[in-house]
This record gives sequence, structure tokens and C-alpha cells, in this order.
Amino acid sequence: MLQPLCTQLMRDSDLRVPVRSGTSFWVDSPPENALVRLELAEELRRVLERFAREAIKRDGDRVSVFFRPGIFGHHKVGRAADIYAVGGVGLDDWKKRWDVQLNRAARLADDRLCRLILQTERRRNLGWRLYKSLQTYGRWSKPCGYPVQLFGPWTRSEGPWKRISKFLLNAHRDHIHVAK
Repeated sequence: MLQPLCTQLMRDSDLRVPVRSGTSFWVDSPPENALVRLELAEELRRVLERFAREAIKRDGDRVSVFFRPGIFGHHKVGRAADIYAVGGVGLDDWKKRWDVQLNRAARLADDRLCRLILQTERRRNLGWRLYKSLQTYGRWSKPCGYPVQLFGPWTRSEGPWKRISKFLLNAHRDHIHVAK
């Protein structure tokens, strides 16, 4: 017995597409590393484009973004993506640089110098800037009873879910996870 055509065809919301490069950023990973639902691909492209435009220093430069496929169920259906590197540097390395400068600033008695160190790091740390852009400009999933689906190395200090468990924080110490 044949099923009706409409039940055989994949719904548009189930279609998985790769996140495509933009004019200010380029995806530096194989397309299959970020196969997501169209809605998530469009949201990531919008936010990454804005992030990259704000982060680049010269016209014509583009910022690289590297995805890896996730391991849990919502990745398999394309509702989530994991970003592991930006600007050719792993997010774990960006976080280490961030922590070094934060600790350096915390040891100073001079408030002006402390503010200058933090200001400089916020400007040059592409990992932190990417996280803040995703947090500020993105519209991510917030399932009933669960936090906004944005996790990464800066979640505990920057939010949106500062009460993140040690397990979840450790699981996202080297990448940023978003879901739509």
C-alpha cells in the first residue's frame, strides 16, 4: 500500500542544510560538520555575519568559524550546532587567554590599568566576542523548564544560565553550543 505523497515528503522544517559562509565570515569546516535545520542555519548566518562585521579590522578580511558535529540527539535532527574555533583558534584557547588576562587584571591595585586590560581583552578575544554576539543577537531555543540553549566556556560568568552545572560547563569548555 502506498502512503500519501504528503507523508512521504520531508517537511521543510526537517530539511538539514549546511551553515553557509557569509560576506564577513567563512565556514572553515566541512559542510557536514554543521548540517542543521534551515531555521538554525539562517539564524547562525545572521548572527555570525553581524559578529564578523563588528570584529574585523580591515575591509575584505573575513573571520573563520569551525564547526564539529554534535553527539547528542538534537544534533542528529539538526536543531543544534557546535562551534569549536573562531579566527583559526580553538575556543578552549580563547578561554585560556581570557582567564590569563582576567587574573592579571584582578591582581592589580590600579583600577584604571585593570579596566584597560579588560577593555583590550574584550576587543581582541574573538572567542569571547563570538559568545557575546550569540548571546546578544541570537534567538535560541528555550524549552519549557530548561535554560536558553546557548552554552560555552563563558556561560557561568556571562550567562545566560550562570547556574550551569559543573557537568554541563565541563562538557562545553572547548566549544559553543546553540540550538533553535
